[in-house]
Amino acid sequence: MAIRPIRLFGDPVLRKRAIEVVDFDVELRQLVTDLTDTMLDAPGAGLAAPQIGVGLRVFTWYVEGEVGHLVNPVLELSKDTQDGPEGCLSLPELTYDCLRAMSVVATGFNMHGDPVRIEGSELLARAIQHETDHLDGVLFIDRLDAEARKAAMREIRESEWFGLEQPTVKVSPHATGGFGR
Repeated sequence: MAIRPIRLFGDPVLRKRAIEVVDFDVELRQLVTDLTDTMLDAPGAGLAAPQIGVGLRVFTWYVEGEVGHLVNPVLELSKDTQDGPEGCLSLPELTYDCLRAMSVVATGFNMHGDPVRIEGSELLARAIQHETDHLDGVLFIDRLDAEARKAAMREIRESEWFGLEQPTVKVSPHATGGFGR
């Protein structure tokens, strides 16, 4: 069990697009284990690799008693939408209503390199979209309307955690440099 520090808003790794996973090896399986352990310990409904300082396209989720992970996700979003409360482990104690697709079909791979297809709606769809956004350097507050985003930024600036020193980055053996700094 390896609980890793979760990166907080302001850490540059949260704003960088993560790179595709090309090696489905023991290091990737350890990353998925670390993500899962950290997410469950937090606790959270999902956690993306950049949130623990690793710039790879991997995330985990825990929704309605189901734990899962997805590597190199590609999403197909429904046209119907849902508007509901959303939070983020990288933005502690911050919750705002966020517009998302009502359902999603996500394709990608598991940690062994086997193709995976996940169909989800409501909370699972929200979690998958939220975590995939992290892999693209997008935070849920970026999806809020101007008024809500302004309120969220004010709440962030006034929080006790804002501006705290971030943990140092562990470089993944999957990259040839340039990520997670």
